[in-house]
Amino acid sequence: MSQLNKDMIIRLLSEENNEQNLWQQADRVRQENVGDEVHLRGLIEFSNVCRNNCLYCGIRKDNKSVCRYRMSEEELVSTAEKASQMGFKTIVMQSGEDMYYNKDRLCRIIEKIKKFDVAITLSIGERNYDEYKAFREAGADRYLMRIETTDKELYHKLDPNMSWQHRYECLLMIKELGYELGSGIMVGLPEQSIESIADDLLFLKEIEVDMAGIGPFIPHPQTPLAKEAGGTLELSLRTMAVMRLLMPDINIPATTAMESLHPEGRIKALQSGANVVMPNVNNSEYMKLYELYPHKPTQGFSQSDIAKKIESIGRCIGKGYGSHHRKV
Repeated sequence: MSQLNKDMIIRLLSEENNEQNLWQQADRVRQENVGDEVHLRGLIEFSNVCRNNCLYCGIRKDNKSVCRYRMSEEELVSTAEKASQMGFKTIVMQSGEDMYYNKDRLCRIIEKIKKFDVAITLSIGERNYDEYKAFREAGADRYLMRIETTDKELYHKLDPNMSWQHRYECLLMIKELGYELGSGIMVGLPEQSIESIADDLLFLKEIEVDMAGIGPFIPHPQTPLAKEAGGTLELSLRTMAVMRLLMPDINIPATTAMESLHPEGRIKALQSGANVVMPNVNNSEYMKLYELYPHKPTQGFSQSDIAKKIESIGRCIGKGYGSHHRKV
């Protein structure tokens, strides 16, 4: 199934009547290739300041209703230490594109967090080669940056003053420097076609991502796209399932956005090809302020609750760092 072509992908994405079979097939492929472990990543959203104005994003620069925050170096390191003590073997540091966190500041933070014996994932947007190189040398292991869409015309409509080509070149730099590369797309964007989503999935395969995040577009009321319909959980799950068939051994997260559309959204994702969950380890106030989209879960993370849910579907929590081991 990893040899799916564009026409086959379009058919799988379009067949609503066959989606149960697709999800079951993706679940089998997941089990055969990455096993039953669900890898937990401790997510720290450390700043909601952003220099960009993406039309779909709740923390876009021009949203004056946002109460902005930045975690201090000490608070960020302390939160990471607590997460490591809770058992997390990966810390995901995510923020808007906030240039306050320059190369030297971030390298200091990475070096301190690395002492807690964790893998470090950065999700901080577009930087230059020297910065990516410095972060890697300081101890960062993975980098997550969504391409969002491969439809360049749509990308430039939704991301004013940004360049699709530059973002693509950033992904290539990250890969060249030896990071595990994570990227992904949004499903249900305005003017997005099924054909475009198929191109997106083939692009992620072409650049050989180690992790692919698939999430629905959820309109935020304080953005220019507030009146748009948004994506559906079902199409997002079909897209994620096809991603698993295309790249059987990669890591695929059950995204929080899916849970925003359905209380069991992340569990449904785990049963349709996903093998990673990223619980937020911030305090609830920061969770509320880091609102990329509405209806985002903002209650504190409960290890016992998530463990019970994972075990209820016959899965177990992974013990290691959860790195991607590419099969030859």
